[in-house]
Amino acid sequence: MTYRGRVQDGVVVLDEPAALPDGTVVSVQAVSRAKRASGQAEQRPTLYERLKPIIGKAKGLPADFSVNHDHYLYGTPKK
Repeated sequence: MTYRGRVQDGVVVLDEPAALPDGTVVSVQAVSRAKRASGQAEQRPTLYERLKPIIGKAKGLPADFSVNHDHYLYGTPKK
């Protein structure tokens, strides 16, 4: 279930009362206030879209670089 609220003086205050027993574990996720004119939340580019300009640019790497990058960068033993 999702509850909405605001932070006031460092405490999360819910918009609507919720019957949650003491000790209930909850997760709080901050929501961006950025809105478009249409009222929709602004869409961020995906990780792929952000990295697309550099995908495939590295040349001459060893065939096992993806598995042993720590070895090639820091000298740790190969896997």
